[in-house]
Formats: sequence, structure tokens, C-alpha cells
Amino acid sequence: MSEAHVVTSLHDRVLTVRFNRPDKKNALTGAMYSALAEAFTGANSNPEVRSVLILGQADCFTAGNDLVDFLAVPPNGPDSPVVRFMRSLANLEKPVIAGASGIAVGVGVTLLLHCDLVYCGEQTKLNMPFASLGICPEFASSYLLPRLMGHVRAAELLLLGEGFGAAKALEYGLVNAVLPNAEVEATARAKALQVAAMPPRASRITKMLLKKWSLPTINEAVDFEAGYFMAMLKDPEAREAMTAFMQKRKPDFSSFN
Repeated sequence: MSEAHVVTSLHDRVLTVRFNRPDKKNALTGAMYSALAEAFTGANSNPEVRSVLILGQADCFTAGNDLVDFLAVPPNGPDSPVVRFMRSLANLEKPVIAGASGIAVGVGVTLLLHCDLVYCGEQTKLNMPFASLGICPEFASSYLLPRLMGHVRAAELLLLGEGFGAAKALEYGLVNAVLPNAEVEATARAKALQVAAMPPRASRITKMLLKKWSLPTINEAVDFEAGYFMAMLKDPEAREAMTAFMQKRKPDFSSFN
């Protein structure tokens, strides 16, 4: 176990990384980002790891950032925990499989863009509410989403910030398959075991070739977006949006231009 709210285990050459903060809907803190970065970086250098499996629970993948923690200790540079997490997952050489069910919000959606295989629960609710929170897209999503699904669909998800279901995630190419929530973990684990049983060098090179042509741009996008994201966290728009969210009231942006 690398940290109380991020549990890791290695069995049958599959490294399982589980969000384990169900009482807070697996909302991610700075400490959790550090633990995730450590787990993914360690997976790269560990020859016993042939695939990585990312899980939450059947009723919740992750609700995204813990806003209280995020505002108390906002990311302030390229070495902040959240940016290290993003780089470690984007550059992970081993195949990554995700099983997402229940709730996937913000980075809980954008991290799926950096997984090789994604299995989603049929009752899953996904959302990327960056603009509605007064901030901007992150984790290279402004690059990857239009490339994956086209500009207008990406704009719909990012500009409007409205929630969408598993069927739309499948239609838009975000996930490989939609399953009953209770079957997601077993299916994702079976795929991770299947990948782990493959010739390991062939798997790594196949993944490298799939990502070679886009990875430099992904790394550039992570840093470029982060520069705007970190600055926007200090803006009045974001403060109003996030304060209203925590106070469960409608935000008022009428005085901003």
C-alpha cells in the first residue's frame, strides 16, 4: 500500500492501482496524486509489472479533485503532485487498463484518455465541468478529445460541461465497452491479465508505436494547459464558481467580463 487512499497490489504481473477514498467519492488530494505518480513511475522500472490496472469501486471511479484540498494547496509549478501524476501516466510504457464505473468527473475522465483499454459501467455518469468551474481543460484533453471525436463533440463536452452517460462515452470512442457496473472490475482485470500474458517487449513496443507520433504533443499540451489552469485557479471566476459549488448555490458571473 503506497498511501492510505491509493492502494496498490502486484499479482500475476498486473499492478492494480485503486482509488480508495469511497467516503469522499474518491476525490483526489495532493497526497493521492503523489502516490499515483510514485506507483506509475515504479511500474515503468519494475520488470515484474507487465500491465497496470486502474480501479475505483463499483459505484464510484473518482469525483475528480478534492476542491477543499486543491484550493488550500493549489498546484504551483511543473513539479506539483498533479503535474507529476499526469506526466507519469502519459509516459507509462506498460499497457494501462481502466475499469470506470459509477462516477467519473474531471480528471476522472481525462485520465482515461491516457489508458490503452477502458471498460465502463452502464450506469456511469461522466462529466468534465472545467469551464463551469472557471478553469480550463487539463491532462492534454484539449488536444486528445478533438483528435478522438472531432471538434464539435469535444466542444460540447468541454464548453457546456454537461454530464453524459456510458452510451455516449462508447459512441464518442472514450471507452472500449459498456458493461453492468458489477462486471466492470472483473472484465478490466481479465483484460489486464490477458495483456500481462503477452510477450512483454512486444506489448511495450506496440504501445510505444501507438503513442510515438502524439506523445511529444501530449507532453507539451500537459504543460501548456497546466500553465493556464494554475493561473486560472487564482482568478475571481474560479473562486466564485468553486465557492458556489461548495455552498451548493448557483454561481453569479454577471460582474465578470
